[in-house]
Amino acid sequence: MRTTPSPGYSITLRLEIVNQVGMVGKIATTIGNKGGDIIALDIVRVNKGVIIRDFSVNARDEIHEKEIVNAVKNIGGVRVIHVIDRTFSLHHGGKIEIHNKVPVKNRSDLARVYTPGVARVCMAIYHDRDKAYRYTIKRNSVLIATDGSAVLGLGDIGAEAAMPVMEGKAMIFKEFANIDAFPICLSTKDTDEIIKTIKYISPAFGGINLEDISSPRCFEIEDRLKQELDTPVFHDDQHGTAVVILAALINSVKILGKELKRLKVVISGAGAAGTACCKILKEVGIKHIVVCDRAGIIYSGRKKNMNPVKQWLSQNTNPEMIKGNLSDSMTGADIFIGVSAPNILTVNDIKKMASDPIVFTLANPEPEIPPEDAYPYVRILATGRSDYPNQINNMLCFPGLFRGLLDSRAKTINEEIKLSAARAIASIVDEKDLSEDYIVPSIFDRKVVITVAASVSDAAYRTGVARRER
Repeated sequence: MRTTPSPGYSITLRLEIVNQVGMVGKIATTIGNKGGDIIALDIVRVNKGVIIRDFSVNARDEIHEKEIVNAVKNIGGVRVIHVIDRTFSLHHGGKIEIHNKVPVKNRSDLARVYTPGVARVCMAIYHDRDKAYRYTIKRNSVLIATDGSAVLGLGDIGAEAAMPVMEGKAMIFKEFANIDAFPICLSTKDTDEIIKTIKYISPAFGGINLEDISSPRCFEIEDRLKQELDTPVFHDDQHGTAVVILAALINSVKILGKELKRLKVVISGAGAAGTACCKILKEVGIKHIVVCDRAGIIYSGRKKNMNPVKQWLSQNTNPEMIKGNLSDSMTGADIFIGVSAPNILTVNDIKKMASDPIVFTLANPEPEIPPEDAYPYVRILATGRSDYPNQINNMLCFPGLFRGLLDSRAKTINEEIKLSAARAIASIVDEKDLSEDYIVPSIFDRKVVITVAASVSDAAYRTGVARRER
């Protein structure tokens, strides 16, 4: 698979180099010839006859990292002292911590934040539970809950291995929406146990973000929690993905002059993201949707590899009753949406599509087709990666969405809230700035959270699910 070097695969080589003219150039040339991208070069110290330098390099993957290191080792006059994986280094000791909002410097402070003063606040909440939103972290806190059963494209890797993703999500909540989010990784995959655990700890949180829970269990967990709690519950792998895809599609059709409702859509992946994407596209009036899974095209009456969710898909998609594999579904399609697995789409599949094809290859970390292979044959391409244009990432949705939910104290999340979030994301890219390489805003555009939060809050009030007075 041909992909460009990424900061996700970044190493620092500490080298002892013979102090001769041209050695730095020789090392840089060797790294460049191997396809590495040098991003920093620093002098550590100078010793007698040698210089210690750090070369920081982006690579394509772990194999490519090793190829670069081995090539440098073979240069005469160079000794590799050690190699640091910059990504692992960043995660050392975890990526988040807790800070106090108020100082505790003397007995007076202690008497108010803890005993005896805190008892007064406890009793105020006892007499009026809603005061928890005023006097505790509940007003600005989100629970991030996972069982580690469907982490990124890595699959069922368990609760401990899911922690780095959950910590990263908590960082994003805080950095972009100033929300205090707590990663809770559960060592059970029992649906009832997960639901009970989340219910038991829910009083501390103003919102619940379900994350990386495998399909089809994720649907039941979300549905039951929504029924049994008066706290907004959001499975981000489903709805966050769907919201951002819809936003990207809204802007894509503006560029191409096509009508949203007339699009023919192929979705690869019938799990959480694929199903939610299908539902939100149907919500805006798209009727010609074909969904594919490992067993091929889903159609009414299919018996192989089915479950209740796929049964719903079979009754609500594929009106033309197309059968076959993914390649068979691509003929005449306007848009391909991949939320499945790497390297399942080919150039020949893209050539079967309608004119000006839109291809969203969102499998992470490796997409359904290498972007470099697809670019010559598509009009608009988007991926889930940060190192290509048009990154369709849930981060465009969930920080602003939860900010709006907390600000309005919404008790649930309805379809209008999700649609409002999608329209808000799309609106941030001014029509005069739209282009094939710019269909969604940057995740670092601070207007995203502000705009999405305002739109979500308005939708919560408009649909009667907000509990906080304006």
